[in-house]
Amino acid sequence: MKNSFSILVALLGISVQAQVQPFIQKEEIIRIETELASDKMEGRAIFSPGIDSASVFIEKEFKKINLSYFKDLKNYRQEFDVKGQKANNVIGILPGKSKSEEFVIFSAHFDHLGFAKNGGDKIYNGANDDASGTTAVIALAKYFKELNQNERTIIFVAFTGEEEGGFGSKFFSENMNPDSVVAMFNIEMIGTDSKWGKNSAYITGFEKSDFGTILKKNLKGSNFNFNPDPYPTQQLFYRSDNARLAAQGVPAHTISTSKMDNELTYHKVNDDIKSIDFDNMIEIIKSIAISSQTIIKAIDTPTRVEKLKPRK
Repeated sequence: MKNSFSILVALLGISVQAQVQPFIQKEEIIRIETELASDKMEGRAIFSPGIDSASVFIEKEFKKINLSYFKDLKNYRQEFDVKGQKANNVIGILPGKSKSEEFVIFSAHFDHLGFAKNGGDKIYNGANDDASGTTAVIALAKYFKELNQNERTIIFVAFTGEEEGGFGSKFFSENMNPDSVVAMFNIEMIGTDSKWGKNSAYITGFEKSDFGTILKKNLKGSNFNFNPDPYPTQQLFYRSDNARLAAQGVPAHTISTSKMDNELTYHKVNDDIKSIDFDNMIEIIKSIAISSQTIIKAIDTPTRVEKLKPRK
């Protein structure tokens, strides 16, 4: 009886453990992405009612996950002025267990281009650019909250104003000590296949630190691959929200699949929910979750990049 009972307990333990392991739910990815890219968000242009609606939605998602507030904020909004107008990032954190003063950032921008001036469809929905990245940040927040294994503090941030010059990431970076930031995973346009097809993405500035090498090591044996940026002449490392912290020496890189030489929806009104490959997008989010874990658990620390001047 004792052996049988032990076997039963072991089997039940495996079953319970399997049930509590977090996973990325397709239904949730579709729900979040669809809401952020909906017409009622009016293209999420900075300073618009649409971007405020998007901010409120992201804040509600962070609250459901039960993220903590960033620094001395009283809510999830990091507010600031841009030329006399109000703007805000949305930030939530998971405090680290043993190295709470070391930060790992997961970010994306939630603004887009608003309304087109001409044509029938006048809304730049920005499903790929960058509702896809923002959806990933929310999904990863939920994943790591449930996993509950982060030794370092994780910061989840949705930036505003990327399309107008990186206002949100500029303000955020100016209020961070770069020496405390171990790594930044900036997620930009992951809703379409990369130039290599499915189960692949690229990392901007791959050669500037061993960030990408760590991620590839953690995915060894899987069918997913992170590649160096295939569009070096476009200077993508300097063109997204990672650039501000990278300029200060942080291994801050952007993960993307966008075919920048031939992305048919880039900054166009047809960048809507119909353009998103959800199955592939989910695999990318899963791969970010898995490949980042030795960094958030303080097993790996990426090398610093040479201090850079961000592109204006």
